[in-house]
Amino acid sequence: MQSISPTQFLQSRSLEQLQQAATFGALSTETIHWLLNEGRILQLDRGESLFEPGERGDSFFVILQGGISYYRSANDQYAYIRDHRFGQQIGFANTIALHDRLGMALSTEEAVILEIDYRLFNRLRQEFPSQFGLLMMNLAREMARMIRAVDDIIVDIKSHGIIKDGSGLV
Repeated sequence: MQSISPTQFLQSRSLEQLQQAATFGALSTETIHWLLNEGRILQLDRGESLFEPGERGDSFFVILQGGISYYRSANDQYAYIRDHRFGQQIGFANTIALHDRLGMALSTEEAVILEIDYRLFNRLRQEFPSQFGLLMMNLAREMARMIRAVDDIIVDIKSHGIIKDGSGLV
């Protein structure tokens, strides 16, 4: 994993393209540029780890290019959970809940990631409150989509009789 400058990254993407990202939707190009300049842009090779279990969850990441797969650890094994693609975030739940990382994030291809730590997140809140509100809406929307996907999986498992709740209802 290596750091790259916003100038290097913006040679291959425009700020307008980044506005199409789920996490950045409706944010001004000025705010996105500020986040790129104030955050940390990381380039990962395929198979490289973004984070591991037990690491502090004091930052989250926006995928600017490429993809990341998330695996959750349990009983010394890893279970694949989901893929994250361009424009999505990974790690926000840890950051907002003040939890250490429980899983591992691996790049599925060459990836470029923007790290937003809690200090930068707070600075955004203080310096650009309306833009912070938009970012929070985007992050909440993404979390709601993930919760719905998990709910769909639970319903699917229960409807196949794999899990019963004891009430006779599936």
